[in-house]
Amino acid sequence: MPQFISLWHEIDDLTPRALYAMLKLRMDVFIVEQNCAFAEIDGKDIGAFHLRILDGEELAACLRVLPPEKAAPVKIGRVVVAPNYRGYKLGQRLMQEAVDFAQARFPGQPIELGGQSHLQKFYGSFGFVAISEEYLEDNIPHIDMRLAPKTVI
Repeated sequence: MPQFISLWHEIDDLTPRALYAMLKLRMDVFIVEQNCAFAEIDGKDIGAFHLRILDGEELAACLRVLPPEKAAPVKIGRVVVAPNYRGYKLGQRLMQEAVDFAQARFPGQPIELGGQSHLQKFYGSFGFVAISEEYLEDNIPHIDMRLAPKTVI
């Protein structure tokens, strides 16, 4: 049975091997498995916070959180679970940890993501609501979603 641990890093804190594993997983899933030719290394990882879920030394899942810029919201992206770790509910763990992190780190800020349309119910389970019509990105239907800022009573 896997023993998962979660780790948050900024890019300069990642070892070269950890960065390589993260980029390789994202490319293996988003480019190869989903058959999408796009610029995976987009320059946004530099300022992002990266959540990695490890099983020992093996990367099982990861995502990134982009801090808000000017009036823009916090953004969650590059949510990915390694094929051999699907079925362990790591997607739920990633998203819950990302939402908790973003709300603690950037209180009062909305959180947005652009997700594949078939995952709308999944993201909705965390409180995200659709804020766009469905659109094609890399020939895959997507929808933009937003989680309103957490209110304190």
